[in-house]
Amino acid sequence: MAPASRFLPSDFGPERTVAIIAGKGRYPALLAECARSRGAKVALVAFEDETDPALFDSFPEDRRRSVAVGKLGRLLEALSELGAGGAVMAGQVTPRKLFSGMVPDLKLVALLARLKQRNAETIFGAVSAEIEATGVRMLDARAFLDDHLASAGCMTGRSFGADAEEVAFGVRMAREMARLDVGQSVVTAKGTVIAVEAFEGTDNMLRRCAATGGKEMLLTKASKRGQDWRFDVPCFGLRTLESMAEGKVARASLETDGVLILDRPAVITRARELGIELNGFAPLT
Repeated sequence: MAPASRFLPSDFGPERTVAIIAGKGRYPALLAECARSRGAKVALVAFEDETDPALFDSFPEDRRRSVAVGKLGRLLEALSELGAGGAVMAGQVTPRKLFSGMVPDLKLVALLARLKQRNAETIFGAVSAEIEATGVRMLDARAFLDDHLASAGCMTGRSFGADAEEVAFGVRMAREMARLDVGQSVVTAKGTVIAVEAFEGTDNMLRRCAATGGKEMLLTKASKRGQDWRFDVPCFGLRTLESMAEGKVARASLETDGVLILDRPAVITRARELGIELNGFAPLT
């Protein structure tokens, strides 16, 4: 059994059930695997038409619940039924569903009416507050995933092709975009911003880089000062690598301990196959 995650509160013991509030993608399944390997009691709250059905089926009936996106009251009930002492948000909900395409219950309608701004951060922050008001502790979304975070230095070889000045420029631009709540990723080249991530997401941003004709492009992913680690952890995975290759972006600079590399061993192996370099830069202090 692996040691307890350094991202767990010291007073959160292994006897307490951790509920994974699962969206799309590999992240929730990886979290479940890593939490179990560290001896955690794990339950699942799945979102209908979002969470991988295979992940839902992997949990016994008494350790899983399914709710529709927008049904905040039912989400709170599900956490109570599962006896959750803590919860982790993992995986994306289709972005457009936050603004259209869902039918909110009265509890969510009341919550949204109180928000002066409606974006992913304000909505998930308010939902987290509602969850914690029931006595369920919202945990750092990096909990249990210590071995799958970006680490310092070149992760794919002995040295990184971008020099310190180029890395610093990318980090500065990425952090400024994060501060403005635009996105957490930018692509730069030789002191020029080539592309900025916004609502479209990282993969679409990367794919359109090929049309810019940029040379020696560098992807940078960073957190923002005061990042709420209960949700919206920047992620980098196999799909990101394929999008980089399609967009002709051959280098990535990722914030140490701030970017989650989904299935890190597989990602690093695939990056080497594609000739893509991965580097870790120091986090904010």
